[in-house]
Amino acid sequence: MNFCTQCGAGLMLKVPAGDNRLRHVCGSCGCIHYQNPKIVTGVIPEWEGRVLLCRRAIEPRYGFWTVPAGFMENGESAHEGAAREAMEEANARIDIRGLYTLFNLTHINQVYMLYRGQLIDLDFGPGEESLEVRLFSREELPWSELAFQVVCTTLRFYFEDQARGSFIVRSGTIERSANDQQHYRMQLIDD
Repeated sequence: MNFCTQCGAGLMLKVPAGDNRLRHVCGSCGCIHYQNPKIVTGVIPEWEGRVLLCRRAIEPRYGFWTVPAGFMENGESAHEGAAREAMEEANARIDIRGLYTLFNLTHINQVYMLYRGQLIDLDFGPGEESLEVRLFSREELPWSELAFQVVCTTLRFYFEDQARGSFIVRSGTIERSANDQQHYRMQLIDD
């Protein structure tokens, strides 16, 4: 940030009184501009043991597969956002069943909240952000073509839980390895 959204003056980085972190602070009006993580919400749409994935028509990761997910909007709950993303990306109507994974991605300042959801019917198709949408079983899933580590991790847990016949909520942190930007480390928190 360079300029204050309240008065247009230049900003400086400093630790405001009563705080313990560097913040963007306006030198003119004193407004403190907090920057917080973005929340991404999404859903694993289920139908008879298979999951609905979307092949991305946008960057990042154009052409790769993912679950319907995106940034929450103001004025909506996380589960409402997940249902909205399913409609926008896959034209799919979903009955949200409950939170499944909550992952912190501290290296990009995001929190992912992914739900399980039952497809209401098979009337789905690509939205503006998808090249195609398709149901996959575990054996059919294009593991090497998944767009994001958080989706890959969530789907691995999902199919393990499906095979066991019991789904549990998981939370944790996914971090990039310090040595290699392509590898991730997962810290799981047992609740």
